Amino acid sequence: MIAIITNNLTKQYKEKTAVKDLNISVEEGTLYAFLGLNGAGKTTTIKMLTGLIKPTSGTAKILSYDLNTNIDDIKKITSISPQDSALALKLTVFENIEMMALIYGLAKKDALEKTNGLIKEFSLEEYKNKKCSTLSGGFQRRVSIAMALVSEPKILFLDEPTLGLDVLARRDMWNVIKDLKKKMTIILTTHYLEEAQNLADTIGVISNGQLLFQGNLVEIYNITKTNNLEDAFVKLCGGNKDE
Repeated sequence: MIAIITNNLTKQYKEKTAVKDLNISVEEGTLYAFLGLNGAGKTTTIKMLTGLIKPTSGTAKILSYDLNTNIDDIKKITSISPQDSALALKLTVFENIEMMALIYGLAKKDALEKTNGLIKEFSLEEYKNKKCSTLSGGFQRRVSIAMALVSEPKILFLDEPTLGLDVLARRDMWNVIKDLKKKMTIILTTHYLEEAQNLADTIGVISNGQLLFQGNLVEIYNITKTNNLEDAFVKLCGGNKDE
């Protein structure tokens, strides 16, 4: 089943086109990675797909719901862990997750159960009562993703989930994401080639707001006639750096 399909999805800001005529198809139960440099249009795309901003033109179907007419239904089945942390840094790990559960309307008892379950799932027991301001970047991202899972989404959007993390923390986060892949459809944005290579079932290479290629690694290597993702990425982008 197709989880997401877009039809000429476009976002225009005055004279700048952030995303132009985007056409993607995402299979349910897979991980789709948008791979591109800073400013390529990755974050704008997922903001449109999650209803945070409206497209200028074009449309999309999210599990058969129309982006332009069924946005409330889409918000019920999707969730996002944003690039910029949405954590309340003065609150503890437990308080952040519980607050999100209460925002979603869970009763106090259910919110407690949900919070403790996510703390266990993300191996946060040791940090449960620590303020988020004291956590490393990697553990702050864990809390952010845990909060995004409170609503039990069918589709999870991860915007640059390992941005700013060191090598060990990045690998640790990859393991977390691989576990999540078994449970839901994931859309991930990244500018790390190795990240896309290790996590994605399908890679969408995006530059200057335009999708240059969509496919798996074998298809990317075949079309670029190379077996190195960095060389393939450069060839697809024509060697041009995004604005």
